[in-house]
Amino acid sequence: MFNIQRIDVKDKNAKNDFFTSFQNTGFAVLENHGISFDLIDNVYSEWKKFFNSEDKINYKFDSSSQDGFFPFRSESAKDNPVKDLKEFFHVYPNTILPDFASSNTKSLYYDLVSLGNVLLSWLDEITPNEIKDQFSEPLFSMSKGSDRNLLRILHYPPLEGKVEDGAIRAAAHEDINLITLLVSGSQPGLEAKDKNNNWHKVPVDKGMITVNVGDMLEMASNGYFPSTSHRVINPKDSNQNVSRFSLPMFMHPRNEVILKPGTTAYDYLQERLKEINLK
Repeated sequence: MFNIQRIDVKDKNAKNDFFTSFQNTGFAVLENHGISFDLIDNVYSEWKKFFNSEDKINYKFDSSSQDGFFPFRSESAKDNPVKDLKEFFHVYPNTILPDFASSNTKSLYYDLVSLGNVLLSWLDEITPNEIKDQFSEPLFSMSKGSDRNLLRILHYPPLEGKVEDGAIRAAAHEDINLITLLVSGSQPGLEAKDKNNNWHKVPVDKGMITVNVGDMLEMASNGYFPSTSHRVINPKDSNQNVSRFSLPMFMHPRNEVILKPGTTAYDYLQERLKEINLK
């Protein structure tokens, strides 16, 4: 059974429940996580203004640093020739942000990194020794101080006219990084795929945070933690055909971290960026 658990971060069983859901499904949903709902609302509101502004093109991304604004249909899922129906902005620690969004966005960035570090330390504590022995260093250590931790501000515009065959808001994919913390989207649409290739709605309410395994963690754990395919489907009726926003924080290791013998985090990231047309 594909059971993504809802976990109260303050509950005494939170660590074990998180680990069980993560190991079984590659996903978990967090509530009572301690990040301000007002802060989240403010960030969404500020970036809505950004994506509705013509000035956004002045922040167009730098292909070497991978930060800044990526226009509509910049990215495609691995092995999928059809580009996703989205635009987004990449935020790293030193990214230059629009003045109106700088303070709240940076606060949310570091709050999510802090929570991500807690979750990685939980995995370090509970993961069986025979799996941990395969890590080049503890998971918490891999991402501590990393300048590759990435907050992506996503905007899926309303769909206009006839949509190209196979084009959806985010085609089925797996994340590149260790773990992803996704602040609940402003509209429904996120689905995850079980081992029998069935799709399931990811159960989140406003303000909750969905956490999922990325390919780097699956690689480092030799498949013990599954990097589960997920997607964002198109709105099914006109009432849902409105802008959708979401805020994923991708927890990345430092560049030099060894994921498996012969593969560093930097090498793997560059390979994957080319596969999704961002390099």
